[in-house]
Amino acid sequence: MGGWTAGDIPDLRGRRAIVTGANSGIGYHTALQLAKHGASVVLACRSAERGQAAFDRMKVAAPGADIALGSLDLADLASVRTFAARHGDAPLDILVNNAGVMAIPRRSTADGFEMQFGTNHLGHFALTGLLLSSLRAAPSARVVTVTSAFAWSGRIRFDDLQYERGYRKWSAYGQAKLANLVFARELDRRAPEVTSVAAHPGYAATNLQQTGPRMQGNSFMEKVTGVGNALMAQSAAAGALPSLYAATAPEVKGGGCYGPRLLQYRGSPTEVVTPPQADRPGLGDRLWEISETLTGVSYAQAPA
Repeated sequence: MGGWTAGDIPDLRGRRAIVTGANSGIGYHTALQLAKHGASVVLACRSAERGQAAFDRMKVAAPGADIALGSLDLADLASVRTFAARHGDAPLDILVNNAGVMAIPRRSTADGFEMQFGTNHLGHFALTGLLLSSLRAAPSARVVTVTSAFAWSGRIRFDDLQYERGYRKWSAYGQAKLANLVFARELDRRAPEVTSVAAHPGYAATNLQQTGPRMQGNSFMEKVTGVGNALMAQSAAAGALPSLYAATAPEVKGGGCYGPRLLQYRGSPTEVVTPPQADRPGLGDRLWEISETLTGVSYAQAPA
């Protein structure tokens, strides 16, 4: 099956990139390919142990690559601020907001937010805002925010964003992934000097599918999802292609969403249609205002 591949990534020498959740899965392969094509890449990882293992593995896979390891816990706004202070002192060409959690039992972040909304959306919202001046300092910066096909089932529950009334793990995941998509588009509108896009991997085999059952102690579902990954999913390397395309392809358009060509399930990356609720009038403004209030990060304060 033809189409765009990692071999089509242009020369990225002289460009700097940050990839969140780069220790495994789609984030690892995104960071690896950016580094292989010459970018200076920061692997932004929550676990120091898993981050170091990914760093060591990447050094073997891409000898001579310019990579660094950074500590970032998106479920803790203090960690987000510390990371941004350490890595926001130079122009930033590519930010890939990749890290996330999926369909886990109800947990709260260090700041009291529902874990999926707090990590997947609010953590990345804060990180991007804190790095905005570095992005604006680059000549043609891009922000890629990873969403999911589950955004189609999502609804932003402004009356209960933290799911304090009747938590449903898949509904909470859909809300977070719709928020990712809405954020990507709203950022492109509000910061036109930065190209902001969304991407999603389709069905790719990563550890996300098994984490939820494992946290619930459901060994049967953990095995079922593992079998499903093995039989039906594309590889994590293939799942990273939409993010890589969105981050590097010259024809990418701000505000667009990029995913697998074949029914948004698998295949080479292309621009894909998005759920109609993502374009509901006023949704982006309302989500933005609430996100600034919850995180304490104001984009208006970032130097233009």
